Amino acid sequence: MSKRTSTVIIVVFLVLLIDQALKIWVKTHLEYGEEFGILGLSWARIHFVENEGMAFGLSLGGDWGKLALSVFRLIAVGFLVYIIHTLIKTKETIGVILSFSLILAGALGNILDSAFYGLIFSATPYHGGLATLFPDGGGYAHFLFGKVVDMLYFPMIDTTLPAWVPIWGGERFEFFRPVFNISDAAISTGVITLLVFHRHIFKSKHEHTTDVMPEGNPDQPVV
Repeated sequence: MSKRTSTVIIVVFLVLLIDQALKIWVKTHLEYGEEFGILGLSWARIHFVENEGMAFGLSLGGDWGKLALSVFRLIAVGFLVYIIHTLIKTKETIGVILSFSLILAGALGNILDSAFYGLIFSATPYHGGLATLFPDGGGYAHFLFGKVVDMLYFPMIDTTLPAWVPIWGGERFEFFRPVFNISDAAISTGVITLLVFHRHIFKSKHEHTTDVMPEGNPDQPVV
């Protein structure tokens, strides 16, 4: 097994392990909307919410929307596996493969919620109470219709805007508002790393050829 293949397996395994362990703990130990500070910090919290499957607490409403999102995720995972396989064969840098591995792991993490959480958990009561793992009466939803668990919340700025601010003066301003999970963080990290440090992979074949063309006569063959 090559070093690049090992990197993919290790990254995906570790992200899924941390992601699923935290999600299962939160779902079985916290009531919906319950929160506490991470290491006692007020701007870094564990805050339990669920959504229909999109990143950072966003939702695509209705059963058909949920099903479409789940199917899209499965297709995306297949495409990512193909891309990573190609990158390994062409001996792309470890950094690029690591970035795509994070994106793949994140996509898989949220797919597991959508695919199986509805089957293995009871519904989370919205007015107090905990969800149960492997309930006697069965789960709360069918395959691919489970809800994604979110819990990471970082309201680093929570203030009221001055009255002189146009339009929003006097209103509450909060940054960063979305609640997300480890899978979302892995996807975002992978994408940002690609865009910032590995932009060369987005260049076309023509651009790569232009980069190595010698100065002088453009018709002169490259030797």
